[in-house]
Amino acid sequence: MKGTLHHIELYVKNLNISKEFWGWLLLELGYSEHQNWEKGISYILENTYIVFVQVEDRFLDIPYHRCGAGLNHLAFHGGSREFIDEITVKLREKGVKILYEDKHPYAGGLGYYAVYFEDPDRMKIEIVA
Repeated sequence: MKGTLHHIELYVKNLNISKEFWGWLLLELGYSEHQNWEKGISYILENTYIVFVQVEDRFLDIPYHRCGAGLNHLAFHGGSREFIDEITVKLREKGVKILYEDKHPYAGGLGYYAVYFEDPDRMKIEIVA
């Protein structure tokens, strides 16, 4: 328990779009909705939760890029190659662009079997077997 992540809080440009994108994905990964309020929502899995908060209007024009300083990506355990294949199909059905398509599912090197994609704010997400 000591040293594991307690929570991650992400500020998003459009909370409704992020809820739609992240809600189904986190449910697929075993999370459940934890808290829901006007300016945010959280999802929990065991002792870790992820929070999404609507960015205040005064900060909306500040661009985010995952290659700049700050968070680059979130990587989740997917459990199996079969789950990676299933979630990849669901992502495509939802119109989510798979990153590094030409190398999928081995785009990460090091023998990772994974799917790589972006959330609505262009943060990279990995789900790894």
